[in-house]
Amino acid sequence: MTRQTSKLRLLAACLLTAVAATALAQFGPQHDPDNKYATELIKPGTAAPDFRLQTPDGRKVRLSALTKGKTVVIDFWASWCPDCRKDAPEVVRMREAYKQHGIEFIGISMDTDVAAWQKAISTYGMAYPQLSELKAFRQSDIARAYGVKWIPSMVVVGPDGQVQLSTVLTYKVDRYLKELTTGPWTPTRGAEPVSIDGDHGKLAACIQKPLLQPGQQCPMVVFCHGFGGRKEGAIFELIADTLQAHGIASIRFDFNGHGQSEGAFVDMTVPNEIEDAKKVVEYVRDLRYVSSLAIVGHSQGGVVAAMTAGELSAAQGQSAFKAVALMAPAAVLREDAIRGYTMGRAYDPLDPEPYVEMPGGLKLGANYIRTAFSLPIYETAARYQGPALIIHGNADRIVPYTFGERFHQIWPGSTFVLQEHFDHGFTQNIYRTTDIVARYLIDQLTER
Repeated sequence: MTRQTSKLRLLAACLLTAVAATALAQFGPQHDPDNKYATELIKPGTAAPDFRLQTPDGRKVRLSALTKGKTVVIDFWASWCPDCRKDAPEVVRMREAYKQHGIEFIGISMDTDVAAWQKAISTYGMAYPQLSELKAFRQSDIARAYGVKWIPSMVVVGPDGQVQLSTVLTYKVDRYLKELTTGPWTPTRGAEPVSIDGDHGKLAACIQKPLLQPGQQCPMVVFCHGFGGRKEGAIFELIADTLQAHGIASIRFDFNGHGQSEGAFVDMTVPNEIEDAKKVVEYVRDLRYVSSLAIVGHSQGGVVAAMTAGELSAAQGQSAFKAVALMAPAAVLREDAIRGYTMGRAYDPLDPEPYVEMPGGLKLGANYIRTAFSLPIYETAARYQGPALIIHGNADRIVPYTFGERFHQIWPGSTFVLQEHFDHGFTQNIYRTTDIVARYLIDQLTER
């Protein structure tokens, strides 16, 4: 049998803002598919069972001969399995990404038809060892020994022959290997603090840039955080660090009423955040070393980034940025205001009180509600028609992914990436999400 889509419980809540995390909790727990489909998979700390298996060309090979002294990912799959075929490109990508670190992948197929098995290997470019018993799934001795009841399933075996991880989810393997090879995320150090005049006082910002020679220029990326968020945190810092390593500068800043910036949260609105973003763009455009600009936004910051791109493009008569990237853009905020329900708090949208108490103690001002009620999000964003990336998770319960899809529809040349099982903060594998955004920006901003 193959696994079916199931809800995920929240992981790594520290990667979300306190407000967003609290809002997620109101919808109840999300369930990890491993709790249903991987309950009998071999457990970490267990010695990996050895087997003598057949290669596609008929040779017999002991599994231990391929795993000894290495970190190895064993991928249980079959050519007849729809979920296996869907996951195959991601497994191949991971193998290419981690082979430079000495990590190997081994495919163990539940196929009985050698021709179908060989065809699938060729179709998906599985250029790593492939083995099989050529027995039906239910009669497979290795599947029984490893506790494989659903495919695809993956087991990571360490150099000592002990199981390190077992799961039915590729993103868990990717996250494990990322931290194994490069270490877990640590906060960025050495960013240059700057202060910028915003719509409601001074904005606290910080710039990361590569080492430049006198007179040398580089692209600059502007980051816009979400509702209740701030400039610090893995979701932007991971991207900024990667950009810096590829010769691209970036600026992160706190919107008015957030973080270290001036202003009160109760006075914050999407329109005045757009004005903040414009002032940051104006500031970095005046920096002599900046050659071109891109803008990135997460959640409400995605709406701000999109509308800022639209307004500035309309004013200039051409695309104001070389690229725009939206991460779970929260265009649902207008519908939330219309129905009078934001972050689990109900109110009268036609006659709001001076403020609404939000989770975490923040006060959402009446002017936020009034302006959001008729905010022309997509109409304004459509004035930008340059390169764009929209990335969203289909398990996002704060902003359904259809709101991200609509940006893709109004920007015909855009790229839309839907991440299966991922939530609003991409906590399932923050590294994969930030890698996709960073690579897109690098491709758009550097000469090819």
